[in-house]
Amino acid sequence: MSAAPQPSAFSERLASIGARVESALDRLLTPAPLADEIVRPKRLLDAMRHAALGGGKRLRPFLTIETAAMLGWPEAKAERAACAIEFVHCYSLVHDDLPAMDDDDLRRGRPTVHKAFDEATAILAGDALLTLAFDVMADEPTHPDASVRARLVLGLARASGLGGMAGGQMLDLDAEREAGALPRAGIERLQAMKTGALLRYAVEAGAILAGAAPGERAALVDYGLALGAAFQIADDILDAEGDAQALGKKAGKDAGRNKGTLVGALGLDGAKRARDELVVRALDALKPFGARANTLSEAARFTAARAH
Repeated sequence: MSAAPQPSAFSERLASIGARVESALDRLLTPAPLADEIVRPKRLLDAMRHAALGGGKRLRPFLTIETAAMLGWPEAKAERAACAIEFVHCYSLVHDDLPAMDDDDLRRGRPTVHKAFDEATAILAGDALLTLAFDVMADEPTHPDASVRARLVLGLARASGLGGMAGGQMLDLDAEREAGALPRAGIERLQAMKTGALLRYAVEAGAILAGAAPGERAALVDYGLALGAAFQIADDILDAEGDAQALGKKAGKDAGRNKGTLVGALGLDGAKRARDELVVRALDALKPFGARANTLSEAARFTAARAH
């Protein structure tokens, strides 16, 4: 029998930061109320913990922490901002899974929040995770400089709101109602908002924390944009080719719901070429950082190669 494959240095780094983020999320989701809070209802907190803990690669917080670390900001001091971004991501999954949205029963190999609890509790859990994200981001322990915290909060709002993730979800729902398929430009815009905006911001948040120079921040934004686009195409390819056990959710739903995907627009081979071109674009954006960006470069390759 051949030996089991050894994890790569990148996989170990991703897992290590993921474990630290998991612990930090757990501490933030404590039953004890904060100052100015009255009580944290147990059922609501349990639903939030079900949504946020015990699964996922934690790619978004990883990108924040790794970007900040590359620029000289201590990893431990980036954890709170990273957790805030992960709370927004988890809220979006809870609401995406609702019967009025994608109507999914399985997420990360477990029942979705509205199945494990009920629909009303799931809506409130998503609302509370989103609100908690801004609480964490705005609070002084996230960064000692109030102007930095304000920039972090503004960026998170823009990435997650009307012109970002929430708007992208609306465009996604609109696409399902259309008689024909979306053109490629429409699909790319939808995906840049629904998925790409928060991934791009996860990188940019690390630059904001570390006080990156304007040129550095611009290069990292370019990297984040390409990474986010590649991530969504890879997700669409997995939906077309994967199975529910590997994905941790139901596979093959996109084609049946007229979802706006580049797999539908370009075919599988064309989508894979587009994904690989975006990875090259992401790697090119990191060239000014040299060897310091090796881990972020591996994150771009991981995005394309992931199996779940």
